[in-house]
Amino acid sequence: MTTTTSHAPDSEDPVEGDPRPARLIRNEATTEIPVHLLFRDDPDPVSVPLRPAVVGRRQGTGEQPRLRRPAPAKARPVPEVDPALAERPARVLPGVVGVLAGGAGVAGSVLTSWWAGALPPPVTAALGLPVTAGAGLGPVQWAAYAGAGALGLFGFGGLARGRTGGAWVLGLFGRYRGTVRRTGLMWVNPLLLRRRVDVRLRHWRSEPMPAADGSGIALRVVVLVVWRVRDTARATLAVEDHETYLRECVEAALARVPVEMPGAAKPSVDAAADVLTRLVGVDATPVGLEVFSVQPVRVEYAPEVAPAIHRRRIAALDAQHRASVLTSVVDSVEDTVTRLTMRGLVDLDDYERKVLVKDLTVAFCSGRGENGP
Repeated sequence: MTTTTSHAPDSEDPVEGDPRPARLIRNEATTEIPVHLLFRDDPDPVSVPLRPAVVGRRQGTGEQPRLRRPAPAKARPVPEVDPALAERPARVLPGVVGVLAGGAGVAGSVLTSWWAGALPPPVTAALGLPVTAGAGLGPVQWAAYAGAGALGLFGFGGLARGRTGGAWVLGLFGRYRGTVRRTGLMWVNPLLLRRRVDVRLRHWRSEPMPAADGSGIALRVVVLVVWRVRDTARATLAVEDHETYLRECVEAALARVPVEMPGAAKPSVDAAADVLTRLVGVDATPVGLEVFSVQPVRVEYAPEVAPAIHRRRIAALDAQHRASVLTSVVDSVEDTVTRLTMRGLVDLDDYERKVLVKDLTVAFCSGRGENGP
């Protein structure tokens, strides 16, 4: 007799004719997980007709949600200046050229006057010129006067003296023509507009500026800025006034950097100075300024918060003094009671010990109050 044993199909086994694939994992912690989720590399897989599984807990084998990394913070943009606006040397001539040209113009005017007969006889004799009747003032003589006068004006009018620590920024009809850093006597085209710029190392002590410490308390800070003009073209033409621009940069940096009061930790003060120097230097570089240091030289509380801060400091000092006095009194009482007990001078129970401690504490506190700290 043949016995046929039938069993119900296991839910784990694939059923013939069922279009769905076999399930891989199924327990109390997870639900169905399709195969394509176990080996997924593409963040956007191709959609499949199967219903996506949901992992209930972090246990088991299943894809965990991917965390997106936060985008890096964008750096603060640096002011842009016309790249063609950069310092370059201007073309100048030695001063002797201007002197010779001016002298030639004067000599030409004298000779034209002698030619026209307008030169007095004593002057003619002093110059060693022959006395003639003269041709008179005609168009040719006037043209000679004009040429000699123009030569003299250009010769003497273009003379300039360069000083150590100074520079000339030259421009013609609004166009930058170069910078002169030479010293001594030189000749510059008199048609060019000259702007003198101080290129020496300079320092500027600011007026009290608003700032704040790490707790947000309002302060007034006086800073010392050491700087110089590195690119004369940008310092003169990129901004209206480079000194005013530098002051505004310092004030903007103080609004972003916390400044500590004197007496704080030295690394904090130095760190604030370093940050101020870096920020002001970044803002001032595009306009041709070089900043070496920005140091707070005086820091004080703002007038609107100074009285409250003063009262808080007094209260803190008073609390600290009271704590020290109380500690000293407790130590004295403990030492007194311990000595009396250990030497056998008194035999105290708990109640008597408490009374003695109380009396000694009152006596010591009264004595400290009368005699002072």
